[in-house]
Amino acid sequence: MTKSDVEQLEERLRQAMLASDVDELDRLLSDRLMFVTPDGAMLGKEGDLGAHRSGMIRVSALTPRERHIELFGMTAVVNVEMEMVGSFAGAPFAGRFRYTRVWHHDGAQMKVVAGHVCAIK
Repeated sequence: MTKSDVEQLEERLRQAMLASDVDELDRLLSDRLMFVTPDGAMLGKEGDLGAHRSGMIRVSALTPRERHIELFGMTAVVNVEMEMVGSFAGAPFAGRFRYTRVWHHDGAQMKVVAGHVCAIK
């Protein structure tokens, strides 16, 4: 695994989020996903997929500004600042957000096992 491999996975994830492509998100997210939202709630994989499937979350722009990737054997930690525009539960939002994601190779492929997002003030 190289940083380039992780950058390609991050781009696949970004495109899937923009399109609410639940099938691609399903391939990229671990069944054991732990994701913390800006309000401190924790979602698993089904919660994340359900938010996209139902339209609760809609992302119309997701532009990376800076990205840092650290490799630890078969695990990668990514920290990325994003400009994001969309809606959540019908309420529009826009701003800068910082994501931290942990990608882990489960023996078959790399998947996101943990993540966190917060607004940048």
